[in-house]
Amino acid sequence: MTTPDQADVRRLLEAERDRVRAVLADGIQAPDQMTYGSQAAAASQVFEQQRDLALHDRAAIHLEAIEAALARLDAGTYGTCVDCGRGVAPDRLDALPWAARCIECQATYDRQRR
Repeated sequence: MTTPDQADVRRLLEAERDRVRAVLADGIQAPDQMTYGSQAAAASQVFEQQRDLALHDRAAIHLEAIEAALARLDAGTYGTCVDCGRGVAPDRLDALPWAARCIECQATYDRQRR
C-alpha cells in the first residue's frame, strides 16, 4: 500500500482532532440528586459517572496522540517510529494515522506500561 499524501493525512488528523475536541467539550454530566431508598439507582449513577470519566480520560489521551502526530507531520518525521527510527508500516498509519511507533516498538511500550 502506498503512503498517503501528507495533505490528506493532515485533513484526516485535523478532522479527528475536531471530533475529539467536541467530545471533550461536552464534559461530564454531574449525577442527579441522590434520593434515599434506591441503592440500585445510586449504584447506576456512580457507574455511569465512572464510565464517563474513563471515556473522557481516554479522549484526552487520544487528543494528545493526534496533536503529536500533527507535530511530527510539521517536523517532517511523520511515519517514523519515535523509538527506533524505522518507518511505521503504511497499513498501520492507514488504520491509526496518529500512531507514533512501529508495531514492534508499540508492543514493547505496551508491555512496559503494564
